[in-house]
Amino acid sequence: MSFAVWPEAIELGRMFAAEGYELALVGGPVRDLLLHRQSHDLDFCSSARPEQFEPILRRWGHDGFWDMGRKFGTLGAMRRRPDGTEVKVEVTTYRSDTYDPDSRKPEVNYGDSLEGDLSRRDFTVNAMALRVPDLEFVDPFGGANDLAKGVLRTPVDPRQSFDDDPLRMMRAVRFVAQLGFSIAPETAEALSDMVDRIEIVSAERVRDELTKMLLSDRPRAGVEALVESGLARIVLPEIPALELEIDEYHRHKDVFEHTMIVLDRAVALETGDDGPVPRPDLTLRLAALMHDVGKPRTRKFEAGGKVSFHHHDAVGAKMTRKRLKALRFDHHVVEDVSELVNLHLRFHGYVDEPWTDSAVRRYVKDSGHLYERLNRLTRADATTQNKRKAAVFASAMDEMEQRVRELKEKEDFDAIRPDLDGNEIMALLGLEPGPMVGRAYRHMLDYRLDNGPVDHDTAVAELTSWYAAQQAA
Repeated sequence: MSFAVWPEAIELGRMFAAEGYELALVGGPVRDLLLHRQSHDLDFCSSARPEQFEPILRRWGHDGFWDMGRKFGTLGAMRRRPDGTEVKVEVTTYRSDTYDPDSRKPEVNYGDSLEGDLSRRDFTVNAMALRVPDLEFVDPFGGANDLAKGVLRTPVDPRQSFDDDPLRMMRAVRFVAQLGFSIAPETAEALSDMVDRIEIVSAERVRDELTKMLLSDRPRAGVEALVESGLARIVLPEIPALELEIDEYHRHKDVFEHTMIVLDRAVALETGDDGPVPRPDLTLRLAALMHDVGKPRTRKFEAGGKVSFHHHDAVGAKMTRKRLKALRFDHHVVEDVSELVNLHLRFHGYVDEPWTDSAVRRYVKDSGHLYERLNRLTRADATTQNKRKAAVFASAMDEMEQRVRELKEKEDFDAIRPDLDGNEIMALLGLEPGPMVGRAYRHMLDYRLDNGPVDHDTAVAELTSWYAAQQAA
């Protein structure tokens, strides 16, 4: 088996060999070599202890060194190629971990062989190694064969593996999305039987795996594996809840299947780096995944056999905010995704009756920096199989977007403010700072959105008239 290996890996291997130490490229970089994929972050393991290989790594990594993983036997370094490309390496002493059943954090014990180190890895496709500098391929668990078959299997008994580190169950789902692999039957069975073990994993680690899964090329496959395995019941229970039982008259769609279609369509609507929603976009993908989570709680069977989901947008937004907070997503992600869920039905009224310019301004103003994502979520959500309805909807969205472009040529939507600011309102009405000033400001902002910019005298007349009505009431 021949490899086109990074020259930096060969050089580092020679430096370790000169000091009498073994060094091997392991895990993802070896897998990526076989898949002909690029990787600039290289993981190694070695017979040397950190204090022994630190001087070697410092000499090699003349552009950077770090030791945050020292207590786990890991040190890292970085160098830049002449073209500016960064090559980062991390070296870890051979390990033989033991785990506390109530924690996924291992008690680190140094091992004495490469094969022993590989046995503690998550899946066989990540349990291959390449000794450097002599390029001996080491594959004690058949990882190359599993890689060729597109199968995820654990090097040791899957129950032992998942019991030792339950996060590996999330990683299995993530690799389904990233690599397009399937989970081997015995591994899938163990995963489904042991999903409750994921509860000892921190929310942050679960969030990180979910994020990597959603940002992959196949997020739908990852979500479906998450649900099928039973993991979603614990880490994202709102999603399997979408698998509503469909009655014999098919009075509503399968909401889970609809959500998967919306996710696919949203991904397809992302743009290149120079577009408004560069691929991959976590906010849009999370919103597509969560947009209908309010439906199970709002489902109501109406007279005549109809099914309604009134206010599922508002209910879903609250549920989304609660779940993403529990998963420790950044505040801006929580707020943006929740707002997209809240607004995802906003456009639908336009299809029945095109909006006035003031309504278009409000749509753009209310969506703010989420405008481009909201339009893509709205388009993705239009999954009707009726070609005429689909064409009417697409045409209406095209028309609305064109109107927005034309209005933006006349005024800066991002800078829309009332024609009178707070200080002017207080001076004109003789008010001190307080709730009434806020109400007056909001009224003038609404007036601005409804009427566009007006001259100062007109704005003053409107404020005076509004305030008189408030006083009379």
